[in-house]
Amino acid sequence: MSPTFKILYLFESSTLFIVEVKRLDLPDSADLSDLYQWLYLDRQNGAFIKLWFNSMDSSPAVEERYFEQGYLKFNEGQATFIEKYNSAQHTLINKTKNKPDPNFLALLEDYFS
Repeated sequence: MSPTFKILYLFESSTLFIVEVKRLDLPDSADLSDLYQWLYLDRQNGAFIKLWFNSMDSSPAVEERYFEQGYLKFNEGQATFIEKYNSAQHTLINKTKNKPDPNFLALLEDYFS
């Protein structure tokens, strides 16, 4: 079975994951919002929430992503996700260069199947 996705960014805390994936099971002609997806996983209830991407900003030191549900700012080591209306702020570790947790990968596979 070929992989259905590739992880582009992965951020983790004790309570949540935020991940950007590129779908590999869709044609390159698919809509960009289908090919590239940002997902938020609440570790407590195991539910994925699709983050609806609005825009991004990049500099050599800091990356920023703006979503309907909030704002993500990150660098090589860490990230901060601020939920819409500043209802919560989460500090995460940038795990993009690490091998993902097998349980998390299984949850992603289930989500996309």
